[in-house]
Amino acid sequence: MNPHAKLISSLSLLLGTTITISSNHWMMAWTGLEINTLAIIPLISKSHHPRAIEAAIKYFLVQATASALVLFSSMINAWTTGQWDITQLSHPTASILLTTAMAMKLGLVPFHFWYPEVLQGSPLTTALLLSTMMKFPPITILFLTSNSLNPTLLTLMAISSAALGGWMGLNQTQTRKILAFSSISHLGWMSIILIHSPKLTLLTFYLYSLMTATVFLTLNTLKALKLSTLMTSWTKTPVLNATMMLTLLSLAGLPPFTGFLPKWLIIQELAKQEMIPAATIMAMLSLLSLFFYLRLAYHSSITLPPNTTNYMKQWYTNKSAHAQVAILTFMSILLLPLSPMILTSI
Repeated sequence: MNPHAKLISSLSLLLGTTITISSNHWMMAWTGLEINTLAIIPLISKSHHPRAIEAAIKYFLVQATASALVLFSSMINAWTTGQWDITQLSHPTASILLTTAMAMKLGLVPFHFWYPEVLQGSPLTTALLLSTMMKFPPITILFLTSNSLNPTLLTLMAISSAALGGWMGLNQTQTRKILAFSSISHLGWMSIILIHSPKLTLLTFYLYSLMTATVFLTLNTLKALKLSTLMTSWTKTPVLNATMMLTLLSLAGLPPFTGFLPKWLIIQELAKQEMIPAATIMAMLSLLSLFFYLRLAYHSSITLPPNTTNYMKQWYTNKSAHAQVAILTFMSILLLPLSPMILTSI
């Protein structure tokens, strides 16, 4: 990809995200979302592979539909209330339309169908952007309108996302699809607590982005796109493989790692809101996700590759250290002792 085009796309991503998260007017928020969509498409299709082109087209169509729904929702609200302020979303129909639009942009069930396919057709670095940075503007809009959203609709979407994200990830062998269904499952945790504690939703998103960035950058270093490749990566970078296993366990939400903190706080908040059945269901559904995280960890660090396959043996070589991966891995695993300080911020 041309370096100038890559620079323009990256700067446009930053610009679109900044415009959306800092705006109070619906038209400015919509403008930022559109800039983001147009900026990420060249990064998805830069390999010129048919699957990448297909992923770019799917992404564009879904995002264009969601943006049209955002405009429609804001116009209905402005027509009835005379307000273009994002925080003044008071019309019920506009609220439902906005929830639908943001669910499409995020990949919540039942609007998840595009997300695994787009991630599978994208390079690992672009998939990282789609899983983290591209989700920040829609979550910010949901954060600003949390007082006006329908709690029943969000709870149903959240439980469905946690169930489908865990269930569909069980039989996947492609690492990008596994992480796509992992993202859908985590979005369920963020959505179920959005009404009751919006700041907790943002905290969960920040920690999820931190852990997902660590896994994606590690997979990019190992060049592991499939489980079969992951099985042989321990011969190249043993230490990185061992730390990735711990990061995957943190992403699964096991104590005493960082990923346990948001799930612990969400279950505690749901119990305070007397939503014990919902908390129990979410905790049980997280076991489905735990299974494929454990399978990833098993393939990366515990199992030995079979000797009858046709691939060339990948032996250990001295590779340059990646400081950002080391820092992100440390934070993804060991932030739980800082939880009292983190709790004071929310």
